[in-house]
Amino acid sequence: MERLVEICCGSYEDALNAYYGRAKRIELNSALHLGGLTPSIASLKLTKKNTNLKIITMIRPRGAGFCYNDIEFEVMKEDARCMLENKADGIAFGCLNQDGSINEKQTKEMIDIIKSYHKTAVFHRAIDCVNDIDEAMNILITLGVDRILTSGLQGKATRGKEMIKYLYDAYGENIEILAGSGINAGNAKKMLDYTGIKQLHSS
Repeated sequence: MERLVEICCGSYEDALNAYYGRAKRIELNSALHLGGLTPSIASLKLTKKNTNLKIITMIRPRGAGFCYNDIEFEVMKEDARCMLENKADGIAFGCLNQDGSINEKQTKEMIDIIKSYHKTAVFHRAIDCVNDIDEAMNILITLGVDRILTSGLQGKATRGKEMIKYLYDAYGENIEILAGSGINAGNAKKMLDYTGIKQLHSS
Protein backbone atom coordinates (compact mmCIF):
# COMPACT_ATOMS: atom_id res chain seq x y z
CA MET A 1 0.00 0.00 0.00
CA GLU A 2 1.33 3.44 -0.90
CA ARG A 3 1.68 6.07 1.79
CA LEU A 4 -1.41 8.23 2.15
CA VAL A 5 -2.39 11.27 4.19
CA GLU A 6 -6.11 11.52 4.93
CA ILE A 7 -7.29 15.08 5.59
CA CYS A 8 -9.75 15.78 8.39
CA CYS A 9 -12.34 18.26 7.10
CA GLY A 10 -14.98 20.13 9.08
CA SER A 11 -17.02 21.46 6.16
CA TYR A 12 -17.59 21.38 2.42
CA GLU A 13 -15.20 24.33 2.11
CA ASP A 14 -12.52 22.34 3.93
CA ALA A 15 -13.15 19.45 1.56
CA LEU A 16 -12.69 21.69 -1.48
CA ASN A 17 -9.45 23.03 -0.06
CA ALA A 18 -8.23 19.48 0.51
CA TYR A 19 -9.17 18.57 -3.05
CA TYR A 20 -7.37 21.60 -4.49
CA GLY A 21 -4.38 20.62 -2.37
CA ARG A 22 -4.40 17.23 -4.14
CA ALA A 23 -5.67 15.12 -1.28
CA LYS A 24 -7.06 11.72 -2.22
CA ARG A 25 -9.10 10.87 0.86
CA ILE A 26 -10.80 12.91 3.56
CA GLU A 27 -12.76 12.36 6.73
CA LEU A 28 -15.80 14.64 6.56
CA ASN A 29 -17.13 16.05 9.83
CA SER A 30 -18.91 18.97 11.37
CA ALA A 31 -17.96 20.69 14.64
CA LEU A 32 -14.27 19.91 14.71
CA HIS A 33 -14.02 21.97 17.91
CA LEU A 34 -15.95 19.12 19.56
CA GLY A 35 -13.68 16.49 18.09
CA GLY A 36 -15.82 15.98 14.98
CA LEU A 37 -19.54 15.25 14.68
CA THR A 38 -21.78 13.90 11.93
CA PRO A 39 -21.65 16.20 8.88
CA SER A 40 -24.64 17.37 6.88
CA ILE A 41 -25.89 15.37 3.92
CA ALA A 42 -25.51 18.53 1.81
CA SER A 43 -21.79 18.76 2.55
CA LEU A 44 -21.34 15.14 1.49
CA LYS A 45 -23.39 15.51 -1.68
CA LEU A 46 -21.60 18.68 -2.77
CA THR A 47 -18.20 17.17 -2.10
CA LYS A 48 -19.09 14.08 -4.10
CA LYS A 49 -20.50 16.21 -6.90
CA ASN A 50 -17.54 18.55 -7.23
CA THR A 51 -14.51 16.41 -6.35
CA ASN A 52 -13.20 12.90 -6.87
CA LEU A 53 -12.23 12.48 -3.21
CA LYS A 54 -12.72 9.29 -1.26
CA ILE A 55 -14.93 10.38 1.63
CA ILE A 56 -15.14 8.77 5.05
CA THR A 57 -18.01 10.40 6.96
CA MET A 58 -18.01 10.71 10.71
CA ILE A 59 -21.02 9.32 12.56
CA ARG A 60 -21.05 10.89 16.01
CA PRO A 61 -24.24 12.58 17.24
CA ARG A 62 -22.69 14.58 20.10
CA GLY A 63 -19.51 15.31 21.98
CA ALA A 64 -18.80 14.12 25.52
CA GLY A 65 -17.71 10.53 25.15
CA PHE A 66 -18.54 7.48 23.09
CA CYS A 67 -21.19 5.67 25.15
CA TYR A 68 -24.55 5.89 23.41
CA ASN A 69 -28.03 5.02 24.63
CA ASP A 70 -30.51 3.21 22.41
CA ILE A 71 -32.11 6.39 21.09
CA GLU A 72 -28.77 7.97 20.20
CA PHE A 73 -27.66 4.79 18.49
CA GLU A 74 -30.83 4.61 16.39
CA VAL A 75 -29.97 8.08 15.10
CA MET A 76 -26.40 6.99 14.38
CA LYS A 77 -27.55 4.00 12.35
CA GLU A 78 -29.97 6.10 10.33
CA ASP A 79 -27.30 8.74 9.75
CA ALA A 80 -24.95 6.02 8.52
CA ARG A 81 -27.54 4.72 6.07
CA CYS A 82 -28.19 8.24 4.79
CA MET A 83 -24.49 8.87 4.25
CA LEU A 84 -23.95 5.56 2.49
CA GLU A 85 -26.98 6.08 0.27
CA ASN A 86 -25.43 9.40 -0.74
CA LYS A 87 -22.17 7.76 -1.83
CA ALA A 88 -19.98 7.97 1.26
CA ASP A 89 -17.02 5.65 0.79
CA GLY A 90 -16.96 4.66 4.43
CA ILE A 91 -18.10 5.48 7.94
CA ALA A 92 -15.99 6.44 10.97
CA PHE A 93 -17.60 5.63 14.30
CA GLY A 94 -16.81 4.37 17.78
CA CYS A 95 -19.03 2.78 20.42
CA LEU A 96 -17.84 2.02 23.95
CA ASN A 97 -19.31 0.73 27.19
CA GLN A 98 -19.11 2.71 30.40
CA ASP A 99 -16.21 0.54 31.60
CA GLY A 100 -14.02 1.46 28.62
CA SER A 101 -14.57 -1.73 26.65
CA ILE A 102 -15.84 -2.01 23.08
CA ASN A 103 -19.63 -2.08 22.82
CA GLU A 104 -19.70 -5.19 20.68
CA LYS A 105 -23.44 -5.16 19.95
CA GLN A 106 -23.50 -1.59 18.66
CA THR A 107 -20.21 -2.01 16.82
CA LYS A 108 -21.43 -5.13 15.02
CA GLU A 109 -24.70 -3.46 14.04
CA MET A 110 -22.84 -0.50 12.56
CA ILE A 111 -20.38 -2.72 10.70
CA ASP A 112 -23.26 -4.77 9.29
CA ILE A 113 -24.85 -1.59 7.91
CA ILE A 114 -21.57 -0.40 6.37
CA LYS A 115 -20.76 -3.78 4.84
CA SER A 116 -24.25 -4.06 3.37
CA TYR A 117 -23.20 -1.13 1.15
CA HIS A 118 -19.75 -2.70 0.54
CA LYS A 119 -18.01 0.28 2.12
CA THR A 120 -15.20 0.82 4.64
CA ALA A 121 -15.73 0.54 8.41
CA VAL A 122 -13.41 2.78 10.45
CA PHE A 123 -13.28 2.73 14.24
CA HIS A 124 -12.20 6.22 15.25
CA ARG A 125 -10.25 7.55 18.23
CA ALA A 126 -12.68 6.04 20.71
CA ILE A 127 -10.04 3.29 20.54
CA ASP A 128 -7.74 5.60 22.49
CA CYS A 129 -10.15 5.49 25.45
CA VAL A 130 -10.29 1.72 25.90
CA ASN A 131 -8.94 0.07 29.05
CA ASP A 132 -7.43 -2.97 27.28
CA ILE A 133 -6.03 -2.18 23.84
CA ASP A 134 -5.20 -5.77 22.89
CA GLU A 135 -8.66 -7.01 23.78
CA ALA A 136 -10.18 -4.12 21.85
CA MET A 137 -8.06 -4.76 18.76
CA ASN A 138 -8.93 -8.44 18.70
CA ILE A 139 -12.64 -7.66 19.04
CA LEU A 140 -12.56 -5.11 16.23
CA ILE A 141 -10.66 -7.46 13.93
CA THR A 142 -13.08 -10.30 14.67
CA LEU A 143 -16.09 -8.06 14.03
CA GLY A 144 -14.68 -6.93 10.68
CA VAL A 145 -13.49 -3.35 11.16
CA ASP A 146 -11.26 -2.35 8.23
CA ARG A 147 -9.28 0.47 9.83
CA ILE A 148 -8.67 2.14 13.17
CA LEU A 149 -7.79 5.79 13.73
CA THR A 150 -5.54 6.16 16.75
CA SER A 151 -3.15 8.53 18.46
CA GLY A 152 -1.57 5.63 20.32
CA LEU A 153 -3.66 6.16 23.47
CA GLN A 154 -2.16 9.64 23.92
CA GLY A 155 -3.44 13.12 23.20
CA LYS A 156 -1.15 13.45 20.20
CA ALA A 157 0.16 10.76 17.87
CA THR A 158 3.74 11.96 18.30
CA ARG A 159 3.50 11.08 22.00
CA GLY A 160 1.84 7.77 21.20
CA LYS A 161 4.25 6.67 18.49
CA GLU A 162 5.53 3.69 20.48
CA MET A 163 1.99 2.34 20.84
CA ILE A 164 1.22 3.05 17.19
CA LYS A 165 4.31 1.09 16.18
CA TYR A 166 3.27 -1.74 18.49
CA LEU A 167 -0.25 -1.83 17.04
CA TYR A 168 1.09 -1.89 13.51
CA ASP A 169 3.60 -4.62 14.25
CA ALA A 170 1.09 -6.73 16.19
CA TYR A 171 -2.07 -6.23 14.15
CA GLY A 172 -1.17 -4.48 10.89
CA GLU A 173 -1.62 -7.61 8.81
CA ASN A 174 -5.27 -7.87 9.89
CA ILE A 175 -6.43 -4.26 10.16
CA GLU A 176 -5.28 -0.91 8.76
CA ILE A 177 -3.65 1.44 11.28
CA LEU A 178 -4.28 5.16 10.66
CA ALA A 179 -2.38 7.52 12.97
CA GLY A 180 -3.96 10.87 13.75
CA SER A 181 -3.92 13.90 16.08
CA GLY A 182 -1.14 16.44 15.84
CA ILE A 183 0.12 15.20 12.48
CA ASN A 184 1.54 17.92 10.23
CA ALA A 185 4.04 18.44 7.43
CA GLY A 186 6.85 18.76 9.94
CA ASN A 187 6.42 15.39 11.60
CA ALA A 188 4.57 13.22 9.06
CA LYS A 189 7.60 11.56 7.47
CA LYS A 190 9.20 10.83 10.85
CA MET A 191 5.98 9.23 12.04
CA LEU A 192 5.71 7.04 8.96
CA ASP A 193 9.35 6.01 9.09
CA TYR A 194 9.37 5.27 12.81
CA THR A 195 6.12 3.32 13.08
CA GLY A 196 6.10 1.60 9.69
CA ILE A 197 2.48 2.57 9.06
CA LYS A 198 1.33 3.68 5.65
CA GLN A 199 -1.50 6.07 6.52
CA LEU A 200 -1.74 9.35 8.44
CA HIS A 201 -4.72 11.51 9.39
CA SER A 202 -4.09 15.26 9.39
CA SER A 203 -6.34 18.19 10.29
